[in-house]
Amino acid sequence: MAAANAHYYATRDPLGAAGDFITAPEISQMFGELIGLWLADLWDRAGRGPACYVELGPGRGTLAADALRAMAKAGLAPPVHFVETSPVLRAAQAERVAGAIWHDSIDTLPDEVPLLIVANEFFDALPIRQLVRRAGAWHERLVACQALIFLPIAGPAVPDAIIPEALRDAPAGAVIETSPASVNLMRALGGRLARQGGAMLVSDYGYEGPALGDTFQAMRAHGFANPFEAPGEHDLTAHVDFATLAAAAASAGAAPHGPVGQGAFLTALGIDARAAALGPRVAADRERLVAPDQMGTLFRALAITAPGWPHPAGFA
Repeated sequence: MAAANAHYYATRDPLGAAGDFITAPEISQMFGELIGLWLADLWDRAGRGPACYVELGPGRGTLAADALRAMAKAGLAPPVHFVETSPVLRAAQAERVAGAIWHDSIDTLPDEVPLLIVANEFFDALPIRQLVRRAGAWHERLVACQALIFLPIAGPAVPDAIIPEALRDAPAGAVIETSPASVNLMRALGGRLARQGGAMLVSDYGYEGPALGDTFQAMRAHGFANPFEAPGEHDLTAHVDFATLAAAAASAGAAPHGPVGQGAFLTALGIDARAAALGPRVAADRERLVAPDQMGTLFRALAITAPGWPHPAGFA
């Protein structure tokens, strides 16, 4: 999954009507504007000190451009740091955000000032591992390749001790997903926030685990594809386990808040007032972002704050 997605994102712009999928910032400027104001509010209540804006996997730079415009109106104009490895997407980001600094990983991000981090539809593309129940035991699911045909197969059995107790006796065929890459990254970011100060917003589709289910999927031309066909030619994703991300951040000393549904989050931030100001032309976009039968409940928001930072808006 990691190798396929690395090739996929390095060789194309996958967004928009001509691509494979569309994200919330590409649907409406309201999404990025409200996130920018959310960050500016936290920064203001934290004392208005120096800070950096950081975005993980910033797509075309649309969210950052909208967020930075809104932040500037609140008096916040931070240096911009993008964690992005795709040369194609870096070029698109440079057109929308002047003066950005790019990083291949979080290791080279500034370490002396608070970080205002955004990760929108980022964690869903990080590699997962799957465990499948068969013949009374749990097995790691592996991928076999023969004559350029890729197929999932069951690998060696794993100890029951690594399976959450409530799920150990699941029926044959049940699947559990984990994402060590996501956990390690969130621990590192949580540690950064605990040491440096700042806040992070994660927005993605997902659930609160541990849970059973196979969510591994591929997107191509705005529809589902076989994830084992043509690796590197479509987007591979899996639903995000928000409970595990929150626990990883907490283990590093940061404070998690949520998750909450995207619809409830954007509504609490004032999307209705913003939509009214922009006029009838954005009514359908607002509905797509917040309606329960569209992105309002499947997509969720999770906030992570540094110890001593204010409670974030939109989270009870």
